[in-house]
Amino acid sequence: MPLRFGTGAAIVLCLATALIHLLLVFLHVAPPNVLSQRYSQQVNAWVLPLFEQNWRLFAPNPESVNHQISVRTRSTAADGATQVSAWFDLTAVDTSAVEHNVFPSHTTQNMLRRAWTSYQETHGSDDQAHSERAEMIQEYLRNIAVQRLAVQRPGDFEAVQLRVRTLPIAPPAARGRPATTAPDAVETRHLPWWEVAPHGN
Repeated sequence: MPLRFGTGAAIVLCLATALIHLLLVFLHVAPPNVLSQRYSQQVNAWVLPLFEQNWRLFAPNPESVNHQISVRTRSTAADGATQVSAWFDLTAVDTSAVEHNVFPSHTTQNMLRRAWTSYQETHGSDDQAHSERAEMIQEYLRNIAVQRLAVQRPGDFEAVQLRVRTLPIAPPAARGRPATTAPDAVETRHLPWWEVAPHGN
């Protein structure tokens, strides 16, 4: 009897969670209405950033630039001197994982790129977070860098810094004309140093 009750309760909980999730995602993608405007804070708290939905599948917006995101660490040596590591290319790791995988995961393809896009949308050129969402996105981007560094470069460090190089993509060649080359201008942006807690985030 207790087993049946527990199983039934678990099924009801799963169904209720699924229905609430569908409702919140529907309100997120639906045109603005009374419900979505009234409960926008609750909807965004549930949907963003893990369940974000958009219409790019149906109306794609191709990228005109590539972002090369690198990270370096700062630590303190035993003698008290500050040590800064060489840059580690996070984008190259993702690119390699996609190129050598027949079925690359969504995480490999989009996590770092979408984290950077969201950071750009929520922060100004001064890299200051002016909202709770901006702070959350900043922590999200930092945690991605820290977690990937922990796998690729084990060791203790106290802070991380990201460097983003924006590389223009050459437009496709028009019929009957030679392909044009992308301009040589490459923008480089250094983000502030972000402290890392001892447990890694």
